[in-house]
Amino acid sequence: MATGAVLSTTRLSPSVAQRIASLPVSSTLTLSAIHAGFISNKDGGCGVLALVGEKSGYPAVDQYSIASVGFDSYFPQSFTFVEGSASECRDLRWPLLAVSVIFTSLLSVFTTSAALFFGTIFTALFFHVGLASDPPSNSDYYSIVSITLGRFLPAAFCAFAIYRYVIKRTFTQPKLLDAQIEKTVLWLGAAWVGALNNYTFDKIPIQRLTPHDLQQPGAITALVIIVLAILLIALGQAWALRVEGRMPRYLALYVLFGALLGFLVAIPNMNVRIHHYILALLLLPGTSLQNRPSLLYQGLLVGLFINGIARWGFDSILQTPAMLLGDGQLGTLLPQLAAPVTGARNITFAWQGFPDGWDGISVLVNDVERFRGYEDFGAESFTWERRREGLSEYFRFAFMSGSQVGDYTRAGIWAGNGSWVEMLPGSSR
Repeated sequence: MATGAVLSTTRLSPSVAQRIASLPVSSTLTLSAIHAGFISNKDGGCGVLALVGEKSGYPAVDQYSIASVGFDSYFPQSFTFVEGSASECRDLRWPLLAVSVIFTSLLSVFTTSAALFFGTIFTALFFHVGLASDPPSNSDYYSIVSITLGRFLPAAFCAFAIYRYVIKRTFTQPKLLDAQIEKTVLWLGAAWVGALNNYTFDKIPIQRLTPHDLQQPGAITALVIIVLAILLIALGQAWALRVEGRMPRYLALYVLFGALLGFLVAIPNMNVRIHHYILALLLLPGTSLQNRPSLLYQGLLVGLFINGIARWGFDSILQTPAMLLGDGQLGTLLPQLAAPVTGARNITFAWQGFPDGWDGISVLVNDVERFRGYEDFGAESFTWERRREGLSEYFRFAFMSGSQVGDYTRAGIWAGNGSWVEMLPGSSR
C-alpha cells in the first residue's frame, strides 16, 4: 500500500493495534492507515496490507482527526496493516513536476516561435497530466500509457485548431510577442494552474451544477463568485475586442454558441454537461487578443482543456440523468415488505409483488449482495440463516429490471436477540 504524499516511516502503536485490529475492505486505504496511526497525514508512507478474512465488531474510534463509524456486525473481508512494515518511500510526482515546470519555463523564455512554444508546451503538459499528476483511473500503468496515447491524437487535432484560430493571433498579431517573462509568468503559469486542476479548481465545492451539488456547503457562494468573475472577464474582453473592431464577428460567434447550447438543452431526456474541455473550447476564442489579461485567461483555459482530455477523455456534452447521478440515488420505487417471520436461526422476508417495469429483487446483508430473485422464477420470498450468534445483521432491498438495480431501502436490523427493527422510510444514501 502506498499513498500519494511525501513519505516517512511510521509505526502502528500497540494501543492503536488493539483498538483498530482490522477494517472492512470497503474502507478507504489511505484514510484507514492514517486513522490507525500507521502513517501520518502530513508525510504519508508505504507499508504492507494483509487481508484477514471475515471479522466482526468494528469499534467507533475518533483519533488523528478522523472519526470512524462503528459497525456491530461482521463483514466477509477485512484488512489490517502489518506492524513494523511501514517504510519510507517517495512520491515521484512532485520531483517530476519540478522538472516539467523548469523545462517548460526555459523553453518559454528562450523561444519566440509561437508554433514551437505552443506545440511543445501542449505536448509536455498533456503527458505530464496523463502519466503523472492526474492519470486516468487504472491500476495497470501500461494501460494508462495506452489510454493517454489514444487521447493525445484527437487532442492534438483540437490543439491545431486552437493554435490556428486563437494562439497564433495572440502571439503574432499585430506584432510578434517578445515579452518573454510576461508570457512565461502569465500564460505558462496559468496553463500549469489549469492543468493541475485536481489540485487547484477541483477543490471548489461545485462540479456539475446539479441540485445535489448546489446543496453542498459553500456551493452557492462558489457559484456566485464564479458567475461574477466570468461576467467581469467577459466585459473586459468584449471591450478589448470592440477597441480592435472585432466585436461584431465575435458577438455573432457567441450568439451561435448560445443557440447551439439552447438547442441541446431542449433535447428531451438528456442533460447538457459542460466539461472542462468544452468550457475551454467555448471561451478560448474570446482570448485571441495580445494583452496581459488574455495571456492569463488563454493559458488557464488551455490548461483546463489539457486536464479535461488527459484525465477524462472526450466525454459527451449530452448525458442521461443516470450518467450524471453516478452512484447517487435514482429515485426509483422501493420494495414494500410484509412483516418478516423470524425463527430460532432464520428470518424470512416476503414482498408484495413487482411493479411495472421491474422483474427482480436484490437483497443486501451487511452491505453485501446475498440474493437476486426474479419474478419469472417465482421469487416471492427470501430466507436468511443467521451467520453468527448474538450479532445484528442489516438488510436492504431493491427492485431490479434485468440486471439493473434501483435504489435500496434503508437498513432493517435483525438484532442479535432475535427482534426485528423496521427500516426507516426512504432509500439508502
